[in-house]
Amino acid sequence: MSSPHINYRSLAEEAASPFLEQHPSAGQGPAKTQDAKANAAAAHLDPLGEHGMEQPLEEHDTEHEGEDTPRNSGVMIHMVPETGRARWNHIEDLDSFFSRMYQYQQKHGFRVIVLDEMLQVLEFGFVVWLLTFVMHCVRFDVLFGDALPMGDNPTKTTLSDVIIPTGECVASFGWFTYLVVFIAAIYLGIRVLKMVYHITQYADIRRFYNSALHIEDADLDSFTWHEVQQRIRRVQAEQHMCIDKESLTELDIYHRVLRFKNYLVALMNKQLLPVRFHIPLYGEVVSLSRGMLFNIDFILFRGPGSPFQNNWQLRDEFAVRSNQTELAQRLSKLILGVALLNLVLAPVIFVWQLIYFSFSYANILRKEPSALGLRTWSNYGRLYLRHFNELDHELDARLNRAYDYSDRYLSSFSSPLAAVIARNLLFISGGLLLLILGLGIYEEHVFQVEHVLTIIAVLTAVGVVSRTLIPDENLIWCPEQLMTAILAHVHYLPSEWRQQAHTARVRQEFSNFFQFKAGYLLSEIFSPFVTPFVLIFVFRPKAIELVRFFRTFTVSVRGVGNVCSFAQMDVRKHGNPDWQLASELDEMTRPAAQQPQQQQEPQQQSLAGGKTEMSLLRFTLNNPEWQMPKEAKQFLRGVREHAVGELVQAKTSMVQENPLTNSLISFGTMGADYCSIANSVLTAQLTPQQLEISQSLRPGLGPVSGGFPVAASDFRQMLQQNLSASVGPLDSMRRLRLSRAEGRLEGPSDTLLYGLCGLEPRVGRSPLNVGVADMCLSALYLHELSQQKRQARQSRIDEAEDERPGPSHWPPRPPAAPSTAGGSGSGSRHTVITSKAAESTPLLGSIRS
Repeated sequence: MSSPHINYRSLAEEAASPFLEQHPSAGQGPAKTQDAKANAAAAHLDPLGEHGMEQPLEEHDTEHEGEDTPRNSGVMIHMVPETGRARWNHIEDLDSFFSRMYQYQQKHGFRVIVLDEMLQVLEFGFVVWLLTFVMHCVRFDVLFGDALPMGDNPTKTTLSDVIIPTGECVASFGWFTYLVVFIAAIYLGIRVLKMVYHITQYADIRRFYNSALHIEDADLDSFTWHEVQQRIRRVQAEQHMCIDKESLTELDIYHRVLRFKNYLVALMNKQLLPVRFHIPLYGEVVSLSRGMLFNIDFILFRGPGSPFQNNWQLRDEFAVRSNQTELAQRLSKLILGVALLNLVLAPVIFVWQLIYFSFSYANILRKEPSALGLRTWSNYGRLYLRHFNELDHELDARLNRAYDYSDRYLSSFSSPLAAVIARNLLFISGGLLLLILGLGIYEEHVFQVEHVLTIIAVLTAVGVVSRTLIPDENLIWCPEQLMTAILAHVHYLPSEWRQQAHTARVRQEFSNFFQFKAGYLLSEIFSPFVTPFVLIFVFRPKAIELVRFFRTFTVSVRGVGNVCSFAQMDVRKHGNPDWQLASELDEMTRPAAQQPQQQQEPQQQSLAGGKTEMSLLRFTLNNPEWQMPKEAKQFLRGVREHAVGELVQAKTSMVQENPLTNSLISFGTMGADYCSIANSVLTAQLTPQQLEISQSLRPGLGPVSGGFPVAASDFRQMLQQNLSASVGPLDSMRRLRLSRAEGRLEGPSDTLLYGLCGLEPRVGRSPLNVGVADMCLSALYLHELSQQKRQARQSRIDEAEDERPGPSHWPPRPPAAPSTAGGSGSGSRHTVITSKAAESTPLLGSIRS
């Protein structure tokens, strides 16, 4: 079955197009014209024919085989047999197509997807059957020993004594049971139809992988998504899946897959999502459940009446400025309707989620009760820390690298009072458990006493919880260093956390990102009762701001459709001034009193935390072939040249502390491998290219030299040893699924690390994880630069205030924390308050289509 989102055009229909028709020149016979058209068609349909690749023939591709003559043409054309490739031209819904392609590669092929879809349907049927069976088909009085079995041997209880026969079981059904079974059957039928639809869609994707990309399911795990993406771009050049442009860029494909996710990332940064709310008698809660995410996605993107009329286009009404209030009222009514529907269905959803999570974790908790004491990244943390244009497997890999540091950081905090109580509870529960087990070993009849097994289970759970509250005696207290390592991997942390990682406030805020598994399960189970009220009282009042956001920050990209303008990663338009490398002379000559007013307007068009700049840097490392705009090239080149200049300055002057050296020292504290890289950078001999860059940035600097000689080949060998050892050789990576790898398999070759060591880009092969190490160092360095720039600007503002006569118009500001190597974030408290005030300003600006 073919996909309904794909238009299939035969060769005869393409030949009938006036844009493809070729007229013979004077003196050219019909035979030459026929040969020329046949050759052109063959070259279009089989561009890989010169390599000897044969394409399977599809049955539906030959349905127009008898139409030898195009309409309104007297030229006979020899029809070249279809090769199964022309069916992929002009795909209407490329968003769904590319999303299914990504899921197909990440889920390891057709058979795995089909099995997973079928088992999900069977899981629901099993739950309904099990609940019905337990409620009506079990004699609990016999099972619990309250009544004697009715068999020949009353002293022995068998399954037939406990289970009621099928006829009697069905006869005991009441009207409520029939109603539940009827509703479950309807839902099960819908799930079956949905399963069949998904299977047909993925069958189409399998044909595309096999025929167009030449990737079989058996070899799928040997390909990274980056390699699949490059093959998709080649197919676009040959087949024109998107007819609006000749070629697709890496960013175009990311936009298609992550269109709505990029909007959510921007909405989170602008504080427009309902993640913080107050519960009466409890206080502030920070939560973003999967149910809430599903409702937000339905309201804003996929539901009837949502701002988007399809997967790629915003409704035309958003282009009219005069109807802003009407659109806000319509969106407010939609939110209210969805919230009321959630309120009606809350009991059903609650029961289902309670049963689902109980069945999912029952076996795990039986073997490892301490599993609930483990931590996981919350939905709020995943969306807050996500880059623009970052796929799920890329985000998972980045957060997994930060898992150990995050767990050690939160484990380093403990309550002395809770530890004392936990030690005594562990002592008491251990004594009682030992007594029961000892008596049971002496006389096995002890275990047959009523509720003894229940007491053992409760005492075991008390012991597990108590052990989690007792701190490790061998733990080293280093919260600032751990927070620095976390920042290097997650890239975004609130700037007011700088030098505050040891405080309970920061620990509590970070636990919202990285919560206990038990807390995550409880929030998901009880979310059906919380979600309706959050939608009504927290999300609904933001309807006008949501409309302004979509009108202001939506742009139309040729060949892609409407996308979030922040996802374009335009540092010129949406870059944060605190994260831009402006000229020092401009900063010094700009009037200090005018700087706050000049910063306020760009803040409304920018994002907090350097989201645009950091997303651009990560995207270029994972997609080095991407042809970025001129402004992006200038920004990246400026960052790397500025780093080289600071490295030369640190090696050739008495002042050796600057943002780069602070970043390298913080980078070196993350582990032995990173320490070796930092030492090599700090001790490497300066190259003529580095000195030339430094002199161009500081013309007064004379010819200098410094550092110890470290050959480029030695540095590359050190990178290979340190960065490749952490992931294993290529063979082991193939066993660990290359589909989960980030970027190219050989890693980027134009990085900040290579620039600091004076190596030419694109020389030789790089280790797989050089992009990871380079991104960690770049994140630390950009945070240090941003902190330095904010401190310098604030110093000029304070000096101007001191020189101005009369009362001050600016509130007093506490002194900023000094910049040290162990810093975990960037920015001062005053700066963050100003940024939040700017973010809460109504989103104004020109209307963009």
